[in-house]
Amino acid sequence: MRKLRTLNAVYETGTVLIVRLPTAEASYEVACEAIAGGIRAVEVTLTTPGALDVIRRLSAEYPEAEIGAGSVLDATSAYASIQAGARFLVSPQVDSGMLETAGRYQAVSICGAATPTEIVQAATAGADLVKLFPSSVLNRDYARAVLEPLGHIPLVPAGGVSPDNVDEWFDAGVAAVGVGSFITKAAQREGTEQHPVRAAARTFLEAVADARA
Repeated sequence: MRKLRTLNAVYETGTVLIVRLPTAEASYEVACEAIAGGIRAVEVTLTTPGALDVIRRLSAEYPEAEIGAGSVLDATSAYASIQAGARFLVSPQVDSGMLETAGRYQAVSICGAATPTEIVQAATAGADLVKLFPSSVLNRDYARAVLEPLGHIPLVPAGGVSPDNVDEWFDAGVAAVGVGSFITKAAQREGTEQHPVRAAARTFLEAVADARA
């Protein structure tokens, strides 16, 4: 049931927040603000210093949110992430060890792929969702073309997604989108909001809802 809840959080909001920041404290603070803004699925990448501690802390303090780990390259990091509280695992590639570990402990698996062959291989290997990566290079037209024969595979682009183009991604047929800097770096942009990350999260989720309406 927990795995179903995680998948529902992704499908219902259409959004996975990717937190890739220079420090553990910045990652934690941004994730907290984003959750307050309505984000329900937060991926903390293992390239972040102290990532496992951040995952452990967020999982304990926000049971209503689905906290996951990103840049999970192998079984060892997959197991460590799950032990820290990660409910979903994201990799930039297809790794059998990561998939086996996710399946064993009923964590949602999201594997990266670029070509049609890789996308099918990821789905065949057992990935619950397939991350189109890097989607900043593989654009919406590419996703649309790939999904014409592979529309049964839930595709999640990650990279370069913003409120300005999210409608194009959903028009192409993707299941959800991964968003990073629009939300995580909101505090670095000029603005008048008291809680810029929280406001950016709300803005993004509203754009997703409008795109899917």
